[in-house]
Amino acid sequence: MKKLLAMGLTLGLFLTASAQETETDSIPNGWKTDGNIQLLFNQSAFNAEWTGGGTSSIAGNLNLNYDFNYKMDDFTWDNKILANYGLTKVKGDDFARKTSDRFELNSVAGKEINNSNFYYSWFLNFRTQFAKGYEFSEDAETGETIRTETTHAFSPAYLQTGPGIMWKKGDDFMVNLAPATARFIFVDKAFTSGPEYMDGDYFGVDAGEGMRFEFGASLTALAAFDIVENVRMENSINLYSNYLDKPGNVDIDYLMNLQMGINEFLSANLLFQAIYDDNAVGAFQIREVFGVGFNYKL
Repeated sequence: MKKLLAMGLTLGLFLTASAQETETDSIPNGWKTDGNIQLLFNQSAFNAEWTGGGTSSIAGNLNLNYDFNYKMDDFTWDNKILANYGLTKVKGDDFARKTSDRFELNSVAGKEINNSNFYYSWFLNFRTQFAKGYEFSEDAETGETIRTETTHAFSPAYLQTGPGIMWKKGDDFMVNLAPATARFIFVDKAFTSGPEYMDGDYFGVDAGEGMRFEFGASLTALAAFDIVENVRMENSINLYSNYLDKPGNVDIDYLMNLQMGINEFLSANLLFQAIYDDNAVGAFQIREVFGVGFNYKL
């Protein structure tokens, strides 16, 4: 908990300093929506005479970033949907493989405290994936690729919710600290059954169970700003400490989205994500996606 509070204080000071450089947004009452869809492509090709080495491949990523926010006087309700799905196909490989697969909904409602930038808040975060995930291996006798299903939609799925205190300055700077957060991890019981399964092997869920309950503290923060004209960076981070089991092992989910506009319909995009979840893997999971593609503003 002390680590989480220290991280929250440091991040809050950073966001406050950043926000002080901009004017406070004058947000009118009512609904405000904003978002975009991006289709990114990556491709490489080599002919038979190419001597430098390399394998032809093609990859695509579909990204959705959509905000729908509501304000009425001293009450705000901010919602964000983040979704992405990507595949890559390498020449000679039997299967196309996922490069990204994520659906996330963030929602936080706040009641302003005494005309300040602080709010009483309640937040909800939901995360899962769209399609099946596999581990790949090779048949020792035939050399054929074997894929074993390890995940699918809603297995796992994460739900966090709880009350807290939010600091907010406009739509682009926010920190929410929720010291009494309920967290649920949902999985398919098919993955936790069988004589070979041990408690906690599958995203921390016990043998034969389909859900794990945790209770702890959560910190969520957002910082978005324009670096130069047509180049915008969005940063979001979620920290979670489970009071009931190893509270010192703080789960981290950081996402950076760098959008570089070329024109109204073409853009370059860089995604970087770092996840630490002791229930899944006791190490950082790193994902990076870069591509050029089509952009459609919602």
